[in-house]
Amino acid sequence: MRLIPTVIFADLVGSTGVFEALGNDKATLAVHRLIELMVKTCHLHGGRVVKTLGDGLLAVFADPADALEAIVALQRTHHARTRSWPSNLLMHMKIGAACGPVVELQGDCYGDTVNLAARLCQMAGAGHIWTTGDLVRGLRAQAGTRFRSLGAVNIRGLSEAREICQIDWDTHDPSEMLTQPADSVKGQYAGLADHIALSCASRSASFSAQELPVHLGRLPELEFTVLNQRVSRRHARLDWVNKNFVLTDLSSYGTWVRLGDGLSELVLRRGECVLMGWGEISLGTPFNEPNAPVVRFMLAGGEPLVTDWA
Repeated sequence: MRLIPTVIFADLVGSTGVFEALGNDKATLAVHRLIELMVKTCHLHGGRVVKTLGDGLLAVFADPADALEAIVALQRTHHARTRSWPSNLLMHMKIGAACGPVVELQGDCYGDTVNLAARLCQMAGAGHIWTTGDLVRGLRAQAGTRFRSLGAVNIRGLSEAREICQIDWDTHDPSEMLTQPADSVKGQYAGLADHIALSCASRSASFSAQELPVHLGRLPELEFTVLNQRVSRRHARLDWVNKNFVLTDLSSYGTWVRLGDGLSELVLRRGECVLMGWGEISLGTPFNEPNAPVVRFMLAGGEPLVTDWA
């Protein structure tokens, strides 16, 4: 059987704070040692490191199964190495992986697969591994693989939405919902909900699918106003597309989406995602920023939602 190459991008998050705390020389050494560990881990799992990229690396694996083992090992070894570090020096890792044709030229790699892996790495939250549903489905029989489907996500540069999955690497995570194959999860929530409830501070509202689009932002005339200087005037839009609630970022600073379990986080920068179940949306700043303007959402079917958010 001919194997399809798998491309991974791994990137360290938070190095700017480390440089501020330690200065250039010590911070450069700390980052360099972490990159060396990442390179070693890729080599141990049969990968070829194409290049290092300041705070990260690009690697290619001939066997997708080796790539999957490598990206889980990358997160685990990095966590073990840094978990006792002071909070102001802590750097998390995020990883994007995609499989498909790769063009190799003069020691570098090019093509849609490389671009997709880079975008997934960029969109993933700190400590997360994002890959495509087709890669996960191809490896679903591999023992110990745990993941969740994040649904269809529109990715800049692609003509169609792709199903994105988050791979779970934390062996201490007690969640039981990570073991379902992507094709059993895909569409699990689609078409079941036709109402969405939003809440932010003292403002709450419920909208049916027929009332969409709904705009979120600072302008008072919008359907859902969020009064915060970090929120753009027209920051985001909710649409009803193929029986799904789709959130689109319209801002200059981005939108962060966290699904209900708190383990799946998505960063949108002029991108889109399908909302599922319940969760939170942070407008213009990450969730961990003080006083972040967070909008909670909940989906339901059949009738308008009357929700106790306490």
